[in-house]
Amino acid sequence: MVPWSTDSTETVVVPIANTETATRQLETAVEFAADRSARIVLVYICQVPPQLSLQDGRRYLLTDDDEELLADAAASVETQGIPVETRIRLARGVARGIVGAVEDYANPTLFLGWRGRPPRQNVILGSYVDRVLRDAECDVLVKRIKTPTGDVDDILVPVSTGPHAAFAAETAASLARANDASVTLLHVVDADDADIAKTDARALLAEMAASLEDVPSVDRQLVEAADVAGTITDWSATHDVTVLGVSRGGLLQRRLLGSISRAVGRHAAGTVILAKRHDPVPSRLKRLFS
Repeated sequence: MVPWSTDSTETVVVPIANTETATRQLETAVEFAADRSARIVLVYICQVPPQLSLQDGRRYLLTDDDEELLADAAASVETQGIPVETRIRLARGVARGIVGAVEDYANPTLFLGWRGRPPRQNVILGSYVDRVLRDAECDVLVKRIKTPTGDVDDILVPVSTGPHAAFAAETAASLARANDASVTLLHVVDADDADIAKTDARALLAEMAASLEDVPSVDRQLVEAADVAGTITDWSATHDVTVLGVSRGGLLQRRLLGSISRAVGRHAAGTVILAKRHDPVPSRLKRLFS
C-alpha cells in the first residue's frame, strides 16, 4: 500500500448504502486513494419524501444502523492509513444528494458502486447511477460490485483515444502500483480496416504505455476483430480487473456510456470499473441535450 502524503489535496467521494456494497467499493477506492495520497469522504444519502421537510427527514428516517454503517466503513478505511471523513446528506433523491455532495469539494473523484443488474427500458446502468453520470461535475469511476474483487494480479485496459480512455489508464496504473500488478493494454481494430488502422493503433498503445509510470509490467496487445465489445469481454476472462473508459459520443448524442463500454460493463468477467473524465460542457448545454 502506498503511504499517504500530508501534502495531498485530492478527495475521493464514496457514497455508500449498505455493508456489502460498501465493502466491495472500498476494496478498490482505498487502493486508488492511497496511490494518489487522497483522502476519502464517505457519504450516506438519506432520501426524504416531499411530504417531509429535510429537517424532519433526519429526525424520522435516519436510523442508528445508518450511522453505524458510516462509522464501520470509516474504521475500515482508517486501518489502511487513509484520512477519512463521513457525511450524512439529506436530499429528495439519491442522485441529487450525490451530485450535491461532490460540489462541496475541489476537483474530487466520485467512486460509485453498481450491481450490474439487467437493463430496464430507458435505464443504462441504474436510475440514480445514470443521473449521477450525467450531472456530476467531476471525474467518475463506477465499479461493478456483482462479485468480490479478490487478489489483483492482472489488469486489462481496453485502449482508445480521448480523455475517458486516458483516465481509465491512470486508474489502472494506480491499482497496479497498489497491488504490484501487471497491466495489459488492449486495442481492437476492425478486421476489415486492419492494415489502415494498425500504424495508428501501435502509436496509440505506445503513447498509453509511456504514460503508465512505475507500473510493474505493461503488455501491449493489438488484435483484429469484427466485434470489439465481444473481444474485450473475452479478454476480461483472463484478467482480475478490467478498467474501461466510457465510449466516445457521450451526452450530446444521448449515450452516457456508448454501446461498447455498456456491453463490456455488463458482460465482462471479474471486476469491471468504468471511467468517465469530467466533461467541461456547461450544465445548461447538458440539460438541453440530455
